[in-house]
Amino acid sequence: MADQKHYDLIVIGSGPGGYVGAIRAAQLGMKTACIERDRLGGVCLNWGCIPSKALLHNAELYREAVINGEEWGFSFEKAKFDWKKIIGRSRGITDQITSGVGFLLKKNNIDHIKGHAKITSGKTAHGPCTIEVRKAKGDYYHGEGEGDATETLTADRIIIATGAAPIELPFAPFDGKTVISSFDAMNLPKQPKSMVIVGSGAIGMEFAYFYNAFGTDVTVVEMLDRILPVEDDDVSKVAHRVFKKQGITFHTTHTVSAIEKNKSGAKVTITSVKDESKTHELDAEIVLVAIGVKARFEGLFDDSLGLVIERNHIKTDFRDQAEPTYQTSVPGIYAIGDVIGPPWLAHIASEEAIACIERMNGHHTLGVDYEAFPGCTYCNPQIGSIGMTERAVKEKGIDYQVGKYQLKAHGKAIAIGATEGMAKIITSKPYGEILGAHIIGEDASELIAEISLAIRLEATAEDIISTIHAHPTMHEAIHEATLATEGRAIHQ
Repeated sequence: MADQKHYDLIVIGSGPGGYVGAIRAAQLGMKTACIERDRLGGVCLNWGCIPSKALLHNAELYREAVINGEEWGFSFEKAKFDWKKIIGRSRGITDQITSGVGFLLKKNNIDHIKGHAKITSGKTAHGPCTIEVRKAKGDYYHGEGEGDATETLTADRIIIATGAAPIELPFAPFDGKTVISSFDAMNLPKQPKSMVIVGSGAIGMEFAYFYNAFGTDVTVVEMLDRILPVEDDDVSKVAHRVFKKQGITFHTTHTVSAIEKNKSGAKVTITSVKDESKTHELDAEIVLVAIGVKARFEGLFDDSLGLVIERNHIKTDFRDQAEPTYQTSVPGIYAIGDVIGPPWLAHIASEEAIACIERMNGHHTLGVDYEAFPGCTYCNPQIGSIGMTERAVKEKGIDYQVGKYQLKAHGKAIAIGATEGMAKIITSKPYGEILGAHIIGEDASELIAEISLAIRLEATAEDIISTIHAHPTMHEAIHEATLATEGRAIHQ
């Protein structure tokens, strides 16, 4: 066994929370190591945010040029695509970005240690935290535990940033071939002719859009009465209409009650939530389960460590303190990102990591505003949202007003053929405080940044109204929707 090394901080996990935290710690002078059992970058850079956007861009190009080409004066009578190249380009991008993370760690003098981390003790009066580094078996999603210990490390502090993994259906576990997770959906060697997707959240809808664009017969099953259920109701309605028009089939208010695998794929039985006696069978080559994620900490620590787990996530003080330190129940051990629960977003993990590091070093930081963070879905049209939905505003009994602007009347949208969608701004009475914004349409994931900054600066509707927006741009939609909160919209 190698000589024992001591660090000021050891970060476990190298995703957007882990590597960002490690870099910030190094910037503040902490001797830092980052332990990763698989590829640098975690889920986001390898199997989530980045490679999925590469796939979605392929789908956008194909749909725009080939499916909608006649509208633009293009003709692709014998158009074809190379599935292996589509998937290969996505994987190549992950290699490029993963190497970039490695470069950043090296640049900041952070030790990159490959292996499975097992925390054996927290900080006590007798000594620092202790970690055994073991040989990792399997990859991130298909891990098979850990092997023999290769070295023992000590640290004054540990940050757990191990992320989350997809939830399985109890009666139909992932097999990587017929019943698959989002990880498998990004690497299918052959395009399926048909697919049932269980769950219509961001992950489910992004893959629904991708596979549908290339001709797969896609059916989405959603337990609630609307797709994209965390979004504002108006956005969900528009999304349902648009994606149904694109060819995706939806079964809302239904659950999947059975999946029977067969030679051609699987027979999926769905049951009505409103009447359990009503069932329907769907045939599909592939079943993608996208019902959510759970914290990933298998084999990370022994039960004797006493680390408190709450609702299948590591408990920290982030839900209990106005200025959380992200301390767990064990002294010296902190946790950030998906492993501590919702919201499961890469940008939240990064901000939590920075707040955690800066607070443990005695720095003042504004921290994470859990009441106003942007969320995006990257199918086309895109969805961007921040703050409260109208549903939530009503539940809280807040006196409010709404401004809506349909893109069918928008000059830039008409010019680029992107008239499907809307912008919606919710403000309070009587002062025009911005309570929420919900956009579905071209570049929605970019447009939402204006409202993110406005909320951060405590801007009002009048501040946005008095801001000159360039013409012609999609950003004018934000201006018009905000004008509409005061009954002043010009172009509708």
